[in-house]
Amino acid sequence: MNVITFLISMGLFVFGMWLMGTAPVMTEFQAPVFFGGIIAVALSLAIPFHLLGRSDGV
Repeated sequence: MNVITFLISMGLFVFGMWLMGTAPVMTEFQAPVFFGGIIAVALSLAIPFHLLGRSDGV
């Protein structure tokens, strides 16, 4: 479960960074693509925080 969660989160993070990086060179839909990247990065951080819980074993 932890490995799958990590892979999904890392994939979302990389995809979000890619979206934010390609948004300035697009001729149309710059703002939606950039905000989509922000949402993808936010989800990539929220998934492990909520699914994995605390790491101190409590």
